Amino acid sequence: MADEVILLDFWASMFGMRVRVALAEKGVHYQYKEQDLWNKSPLLLQMNPIHKKIPVLIHNGKPICESLIIVQYIDEVWHDKAPLLPSDPYQRAQARFWADYVDKKLYDTGRKVWTTKGDEQEAGKKDFIEILKVLERELGDKPYFGGQSFGFVDISLVTFSCWFHAYETFGNLSIKKECPKLMAWVKRCKEKESVSKSLADEKKVLELLHTMRKNLGIE
Repeated sequence: MADEVILLDFWASMFGMRVRVALAEKGVHYQYKEQDLWNKSPLLLQMNPIHKKIPVLIHNGKPICESLIIVQYIDEVWHDKAPLLPSDPYQRAQARFWADYVDKKLYDTGRKVWTTKGDEQEAGKKDFIEILKVLERELGDKPYFGGQSFGFVDISLVTFSCWFHAYETFGNLSIKKECPKLMAWVKRCKEKESVSKSLADEKKVLELLHTMRKNLGIE
């Protein structure tokens, strides 16, 4: 019997995009179910009763939650194609460390860039660029974070790139100027169809955040 794979997601979520990229890398066919984050569906609440968040991967009726856990699950279940994590235990631990760094640092700091003003925003911008510079130093001169092949850390970070235009617009900053090697890496990743077809349109992300800023009373 063929696997039944369903993804509960929201189009602009960089966390959901991670799952989309991983599924595309593995060539897994799945059903995409767009979720309204402001009016959560009974299915989402049933499948993720603890966090009540997307993304949720439902594999043969069983839910897997949290994007990095889902990506690791995908790598383990569909292990015969495009390995995402290194086979070496130390390298695998390092990949998990850097993906965790992205998870713990980038979203919340990036949020300060587009949801605050004045001194708070300036502090957020400084922290945001510093985080990207730390990641750029870790990338070094390698084509991808894991070396020669696209993998787990690349997936964890590249999905943020479709929000970069919005961060730059609201924060009045240039990521390309501050982190040229990192932006060259983004371009390299986007040459992969699994990435380019999974990322949201940066202009639509900007429109969404304009609306959200108005709702927050920032604009």
